[in-house]
Amino acid sequence: MRIADRTIALTRVRDLDLAVAPAPGRPLHLSAASGLACIHSYIYVVADDELHLGVFRSEPVEPGGLIRLFDGALPGDKPGRKKQKPDLEALTLLPPHADFPHGALLVLGSGSKNNRRRGALLGLDPHGAVRSPPRVIDLSPLLGSLEDAFPKLNIEGAVVSGNMFSLFQRGNKRHRDNAIIRFPLPMLLDALRSRRSGTIKPSAVIQFDLGQIDGVPLCFTDAAALPDGSMVFTAVAESTDNSYDDGPCVGAAIGMIDNQGRLLWTRRLEPLHKIEGVDARADGNVIKLLLATDADDPDHAASLFSATISG
Repeated sequence: MRIADRTIALTRVRDLDLAVAPAPGRPLHLSAASGLACIHSYIYVVADDELHLGVFRSEPVEPGGLIRLFDGALPGDKPGRKKQKPDLEALTLLPPHADFPHGALLVLGSGSKNNRRRGALLGLDPHGAVRSPPRVIDLSPLLGSLEDAFPKLNIEGAVVSGNMFSLFQRGNKRHRDNAIIRFPLPMLLDALRSRRSGTIKPSAVIQFDLGQIDGVPLCFTDAAALPDGSMVFTAVAESTDNSYDDGPCVGAAIGMIDNQGRLLWTRRLEPLHKIEGVDARADGNVIKLLLATDADDPDHAASLFSATISG
């Protein structure tokens, strides 16, 4: 697929600095932002190398806070941390249901290894603030049925659109299997409520070729739903052959998929940043985006950027 010549410009909004470090010796910022959800004035961010959920406010712009999701501690060194981290990659808002009359945030690990199949549910109040302690969930029933479909499972995004719940599988240079995996939303909510242990099978798996930049394939990193059922996705061209190791990022893009699962267009983002989280809001004929970056370096803060899509 050819990527459109037209680019989308990024505007820096803020760095994801924190009032308190996640653990002794850790920096006062999130560095590996990987999922983003905006509810009213709250901006929630997951980082793939932490045990916490980051909480920021749209106004005033001040250091954010943390909500612990999982017990324990991660090693301070990068190799040890990478091996043991829950690899939290996706964050989405679930509609009101059961014990969550104002909806809930769903956090998901990538599923790329057995220790990365944990998630968390956090109930919200009417204003979008977290109102209850996280409920840790086992994602094996949701992800177990996908092992045969993908040689290297790597879930990077989750979206609720209408009556469907979709996961976004990220490919790499060796396994270019980008895909949207769809489940009926009532089935997912029932499984979360009952904590069932049986496998949850998807209703559809749609494969995508997102194109490439400098010979490196673009692969999903996150997505967000719009009111008409279409979805905006982010993708990066990261030069790595697997779902575990990082590689040089040679390009990033935004694209749109319609409510029938058809790829409409893809446009490059400028300047280059490794975009791993997206929130999208429709405003007339304009789509307003908030985007989170993965700095791939614990000494550098992840950032939020804004962008718009017109027409």
